[in-house]
Amino acid sequence: MKIILLKDVKGKGKKDDIIDVSDGYGNNYLIKNKLGVLYTSGSKKILDSEINKRKEEEDKLVDDLNKIKDKLEDKNINFKVRAGKDDKVFGNISSKQIVDELKKMGYAIDKKCLKIDHSIDSIGVHKVLVELHKRVKFNINIVVGK
Repeated sequence: MKIILLKDVKGKGKKDDIIDVSDGYGNNYLIKNKLGVLYTSGSKKILDSEINKRKEEEDKLVDDLNKIKDKLEDKNINFKVRAGKDDKVFGNISSKQIVDELKKMGYAIDKKCLKIDHSIDSIGVHKVLVELHKRVKFNINIVVGK
């Protein structure tokens, strides 16, 4: 019996996979618990249309995020801080502070999208990776000055 999975099933497959299972397992577990539907030409057409619809929505999202990327890529965000000896900053610049500055500029970016690989605790220019989507990544410059 062929089944189209509606949800991920551990050990069997992921959502939208077409798998072969025994009749009892398919009817009594997968279909009964709404984890899958019987594979037919009609259900295959519905699956294909849903996959295409999701792909189009993701492509539109990526296009919108690329517009944000074009505006922000390699942009400088300035911070004025107090520094001590050897230009060592008291504390450090956090992802929340960066997000707050981006909001002031008109960009609502989640702080989870910022990938800071080192602490920003010295005077100078620091690169921060922004990952809006797995296909949309870019750097911004954090400029820390006195």
